[in-house]
Amino acid sequence: MPLDAWITCFAASWIFSLSPGSGSVFSMSNGLNYGFKRGYLGAVGLVLGLWAVFLVVVVGLGVIIQASPIAFNVLKWAGVAYLFYLGLAQWLSKGSPITLREGDKPKIGIFEIIGKGVSLNLINPKGYIFMLAVIPQFIVAGHSLAPQYVAVALTFAFTDLVVMAGYTGLASRVALRLKTEKQVGVLNKVFGSLFMLAAVVLATFQQAG
Repeated sequence: MPLDAWITCFAASWIFSLSPGSGSVFSMSNGLNYGFKRGYLGAVGLVLGLWAVFLVVVVGLGVIIQASPIAFNVLKWAGVAYLFYLGLAQWLSKGSPITLREGDKPKIGIFEIIGKGVSLNLINPKGYIFMLAVIPQFIVAGHSLAPQYVAVALTFAFTDLVVMAGYTGLASRVALRLKTEKQVGVLNKVFGSLFMLAAVVLATFQQAG
């Protein structure tokens, strides 16, 4: 990939990663509930999901999603349902006072938290549409395609991991200062509301074209 194309890709990937969305809310929620070390595994899941979306788009299945209203709507409403489910579960979760001992934080399996991150990106139709729109901007005709695709995928993964580390770490530090069940419960409801709001926004998202 030519250097100027990669620089453009690098800058765009920071904007994409820093933009508030379901991934940032997911990372902050994990930092709050599970601490940084375990919560950051959710970011790994997000990146794996992002790569899966990238692969789908690259091999052409994303074109089918864009061209088929039925396929798009199925994916769209699956994303709405999943985000709303995450928000409702967060809203209904009982607040537990956070102590300085890492072992006292709520438990979640490694594969479970990674799986949630993967699923969150896989069923978000906006991710497919976004990739369909931006990937061609960084690909230079006349150059080998595979190395360019790999460069774009790795660049987006890097910025996402850095940004989500910030979101997760920030939330985990806030969590250490929560001493009452009521305080934790309020934040759980805030994050739950953000997830449900994301579901509503996703439900009103219209395919460009």
